[in-house]
Amino acid sequence: MTGPTSSTPCSKTGWLLATSLLLACVAQPLQATELEDEDLPQPDQVHILPVSPSPAAEEAGDATAVPHEDGSPVPFHLLGGEVKPGAINTLYWSPEQSFASIATPVPVLVAHGARPGPIVCMTAAVHGDELNGIEMVRRVMYQLEPEKLSGTVVGVPIVNLDGFRRGERYLADRRDLNRYFPGNPQGSSAARIAYSLFAEIVSHCQFLADLHTGSLRRVNLTQLRGDMTDPNIVEFARKFGGITVLHSAAPTGTLRRAASDAGIPTVTMEAGGPNRLEESAVDSGVQAIETMLDNLGMRKARRFWGTPQPVFYESRWLRANQGGILMSKVKLDENVRRGQVLGTVTDPITNTGSAIIAPFAGRVLGMAENQVVHTGFAAYHIGIEKAPEEVQEEAREEAREKETREPAAPSEPARQEPDAPVVEEDDAEEHRNE
Repeated sequence: MTGPTSSTPCSKTGWLLATSLLLACVAQPLQATELEDEDLPQPDQVHILPVSPSPAAEEAGDATAVPHEDGSPVPFHLLGGEVKPGAINTLYWSPEQSFASIATPVPVLVAHGARPGPIVCMTAAVHGDELNGIEMVRRVMYQLEPEKLSGTVVGVPIVNLDGFRRGERYLADRRDLNRYFPGNPQGSSAARIAYSLFAEIVSHCQFLADLHTGSLRRVNLTQLRGDMTDPNIVEFARKFGGITVLHSAAPTGTLRRAASDAGIPTVTMEAGGPNRLEESAVDSGVQAIETMLDNLGMRKARRFWGTPQPVFYESRWLRANQGGILMSKVKLDENVRRGQVLGTVTDPITNTGSAIIAPFAGRVLGMAENQVVHTGFAAYHIGIEKAPEEVQEEAREEAREKETREPAAPSEPARQEPDAPVVEEDDAEEHRNE
């Protein structure tokens, strides 16, 4: 198939149509979700869960926590392999693939301490274009000294090896792996991969940090995301030191949600943007992870955070009201005031523009790079600060209200109505992208 030649007639209307189509293709990749997986609000999931360790985590923990009679820990077993106390080794995970003969096993790094302690896991590149987490896992794992370590650290640097090879977020079939956990051994390719990872690795963890970046040319301030109404997750998040924390009830299908439901305290770390390696994002993420290991008593502290960062219980993505070229006037982590212009969007053909204005004061937790955008494009993620104690008290109060609320006696036969949560228009679009 060949394109039009110079002899092909081209009207002004046709040229404008072609230009519009070109801008549309540049602004939005086909079949791509608009926001990263952790930016999908689910207001009906604010709750307090009684968390207890999963049987798999308890069994795996016993292998590390119960020492020999002489006080030394037993070898750590995972993926059919063994890591001796005081050693670091590379094991291999082989998720089920349709072409087993050409499948490449995924490396899994395991540092097993010479002394008993907890089992901490890190997963990175669940989305294949998220590179910062890969480098974080490498630095953390190879800075450990297993002979001085208490407990076990498991790092999976590249979960989505298929997407990583292609430099793309999704699996080869365009499915988002982080929508299929805990998986299904009889389901789609994504569901089987998710099931394999969860059953063979994640279920043996006692704590989990899932490392991500922004998506689709958006960058995130280094931050933790977790359900701050769950006291076990709150306590785990505190181990990371002074990193910014965003309250977020994990969407169904994410690794964070599945692991938390299985009784494994889990947080997502967001740092930087996709398809790049950012020294500042990697360094701050490594510092937070090292602080977490220090606070769990697994190794001696080497560096400490300064002033603790706030918890953001509420946040909102602000959107463009027209299509065109986005140019920002603010930076990541900047405090903004109500009424401040965050950026402008200008139509490159008509030269008409509009401003994106902050409707409230807050901090820029995530933002889009300067690029061509469509109307409704999510450009700035603004967080509203609240104290952790205030967040937990609000959650407890809401739980008490639900327990004491009694349905009013109907004066006539009750009608059956759908039990669906009220979702604001801005949130409804994000739910459709799950």
